[in-house]
Amino acid sequence: MAMTQRCAPQHGENKAPGARVLVAVVTGVRGLKGEVRLKSFTADPTRVDAYGPLSDESGRRRFSLRTVGAAKGGQVIARIDGVADRTAAEALKGVRLYVDRDALPEPEEDEYYLSDLVGLIVVDGAGENFGRVEAADDYGAGVVLDIVCEDGVRVVVPFTRAVIPEVDLAGRRMVIVPPGGLFDTPPNEDGGEGGDADG
Repeated sequence: MAMTQRCAPQHGENKAPGARVLVAVVTGVRGLKGEVRLKSFTADPTRVDAYGPLSDESGRRRFSLRTVGAAKGGQVIARIDGVADRTAAEALKGVRLYVDRDALPEPEEDEYYLSDLVGLIVVDGAGENFGRVEAADDYGAGVVLDIVCEDGVRVVVPFTRAVIPEVDLAGRRMVIVPPGGLFDTPPNEDGGEGGDADG
C-alpha cells in the first residue's frame, strides 16, 4: 500500500469523502519580506502550491501562495499574496492550509489519501465489526491508523498490507488483521501482570 500526496488530516478531521484536506501548516517565518516556512503534507513538499488557492481551518480565509525554496527538516519556504513583511507573516504562524478534496487528482490503484481512510468501518477477517477509523496520520515513520473499537477502546495500528489487507473505499470499510499483542494487558511497574494490588 502507498499514500499519494500524503495529504494528512489531523486530529480526526476530514471524516468523509469530499471534505477538505490539510496540505500544509505555517510553522514560522524567514527574513523580513513576509516569507513563511511551511510543513507540507504533499508527496512533493515543493508542490504544495499546485492546487490553487488554499483556505484556513474555518474556510473563510483564502491564500494564494508559491513556493520559493526549501528549509531544514523537509519544510519549504513560500510567499503568500498580500503578506509583505515579517509582522504579517508571523501573524500566520500555526495557520493550517486546506484544499478541497475534489481539487486533488485521483490516487493510483492501491494508493490512498489519508483523509479518505478516516471514517471507514473496520471489520475483522470474519466480517465482524471491529471499530472505526478515527484518524490517519503520518509522522514520518509510516502511516498509522487511530481506531475506536466497538467497546470504546482506542488502538493505533500501522497502515501496512499485513495489518490492513483490504481497503474498500466505495463500501466505506477496511479489513484488519490485528497485530499480535495489540490487546495484551500491560505489566505493572514491578514487572508483574496487571491486577489487584492485594492479589
